[in-house]
Amino acid sequence: MTTNPLTPEEESIILHRGTEPPFSGKYDKHFEEGLYLCKRCGAALYRSESKFDSGCGWPAFDEEIRGAVERRPDPDGRRTEIVCARCGGHLGHVFGGEKLTPKDTRHCVNSLSLDFVPGEQIGRAVFAGGCFWGVEYHFANEPGVLQATAGYIGGRTERPSYRDVCSHTTGHAEAVEVLFDRRQTSFENLARLFFEIHDPTQVDRQGPDIGDQYRSAIFLAEPDQEATAKKLIRILEEKGLKVATRLEPMATFWPAEDYHQDYFEKRNETPTCHIRTRRF
Repeated sequence: MTTNPLTPEEESIILHRGTEPPFSGKYDKHFEEGLYLCKRCGAALYRSESKFDSGCGWPAFDEEIRGAVERRPDPDGRRTEIVCARCGGHLGHVFGGEKLTPKDTRHCVNSLSLDFVPGEQIGRAVFAGGCFWGVEYHFANEPGVLQATAGYIGGRTERPSYRDVCSHTTGHAEAVEVLFDRRQTSFENLARLFFEIHDPTQVDRQGPDIGDQYRSAIFLAEPDQEATAKKLIRILEEKGLKVATRLEPMATFWPAEDYHQDYFEKRNETPTCHIRTRRF
């Protein structure tokens, strides 16, 4: 995990649980479409559609991105603190019972704990390259990636479980959905990483993992991704690789169960199933 440099004011909030004065933060009355990120580590925390004007003087959200925010008992013994689940940086506090939105939840967040990426700068890509634990690990640690989510795609079953997918009856692939900041990286950079963290010559398997859920595939999320993927495949084939990676149309992406998310990071381990091999 990499962390961004912080100003003294940001350190006082994020590292030392401070609170900025009400109505002073730049995101209090900010309602542009996009993603709100952790200022310290860049993890995506909140979508703009979950933000609302609570009148409290701090940015308010009624729902976090799944798994992005951790709740902890506050040292004052009365409130519940919220921190970034990735880096532990202090965000603010969460309250309920106020009836301000139908979800009846208010994440009261310091603007200094946040960064923001406008919607038009957010790209999306979906890659399948064997066990999604290792694929997710590499993308989550790639500069410019806002969020990497393990899940299932390309099959027939709605809301599949891991057990369903392992039965080889759903047609789904284990995959990773990647949201990225176009100002910092590109689909081509991410696709190059994809081709280097798995063996794109294997058919319906990666090493000891065998089955169609382990197939190598790129699910095309944007019009120009097909041309870029074909260009990279051509480069690899000119180097002598018989590339088996499929280019499949985008389909519904179903996030996997919580215990599959950030699998290696939660265990403070690195993957042995996906070792990067330079191919470009």
